[in-house]
Amino acid sequence: MQSQAFYRVVADDFTAVDEIIRKRLTSHVPLVEKIGDYIISAGGKRLRPLLVLLGGKAVGYSDDKLRLLAAIIEFLHTSTLLHDDVVDKSDMRRGRSTANARWGNAPSVLVGDFLYARSFEMMVELASMPVMNIISQATRVIAEGEVLQLSKIRDASTTEETYMEVIRGKTAMLFEASTHSAAALAEAPAEHCEALRQFGDALGIAFQLVDDLLDYKGDADTLGKNVGDDLAEGKPTLPLIYTMREGTAEQAALVRQAIQKGGIEDLERIRDAVEASGALEYTAQLARDYAERAIACLDALPESEYRDALIELSRASVARTF
Repeated sequence: MQSQAFYRVVADDFTAVDEIIRKRLTSHVPLVEKIGDYIISAGGKRLRPLLVLLGGKAVGYSDDKLRLLAAIIEFLHTSTLLHDDVVDKSDMRRGRSTANARWGNAPSVLVGDFLYARSFEMMVELASMPVMNIISQATRVIAEGEVLQLSKIRDASTTEETYMEVIRGKTAMLFEASTHSAAALAEAPAEHCEALRQFGDALGIAFQLVDDLLDYKGDADTLGKNVGDDLAEGKPTLPLIYTMREGTAEQAALVRQAIQKGGIEDLERIRDAVEASGALEYTAQLARDYAERAIACLDALPESEYRDALIELSRASVARTF
């Protein structure tokens, strides 16, 4: 993915962000550095820092502070990954063992706290109260989204509305904070700030919808995670919610029972039910709708290669649904 044009237009900035991340990972406690470096060097798409760079440049801002903000967002994201893997009892992420699988839960939580604290230290250097306001509120909303999701585990009565609230909090909020804080740092006009805020929200929702879809469509080697993880944890995601609502009585009962007991003993039967009920196409179409909604937000911005890159990124994020 990183060979695509939307990375190339900010390639130098991207390299600089990686250098900032390495430099700011330093700690006099060796285990902090070891775990921090392990999870950050796992790579991933670095989508959120990319959104910071493209969003800021799309409103004409190219100060070095934009690179610092991109590193801050990646640290925040990484801290949530460390915590999420403990909460979800995950043992694999991005194709390799999670930090908690290698070092245990306690070090993972504490290093997550370190990265979270480090990001706020770096944020102070930006000396921007609007950015501090956006990111501090976002971190609260993300925590609330995670707790809401936790409260709905093995709850087969979870509605699509509640599911959307969960993903807006736990995933879309950091996408939104990435583009919104970049515009705020640039002191862009209110119209541009709002356009980038709404863009991030819509793209984040589209991205999570695709992730939840691929839990029943992809394979572990391609995705770098365990297919069926959500089902194993009893998470009622949209493909399951739709199947219970629109599928046959037999399909609905199968899914309801799987959510309530957790585990993946019936994964293949559930994959078949989710496919047959039309849930995958419904989820894919909703993701595409949100991606188009995100693209429409960009009409408010001036034409540039960075705006074009945001449009291309939006399309690429949901191309995995076909």
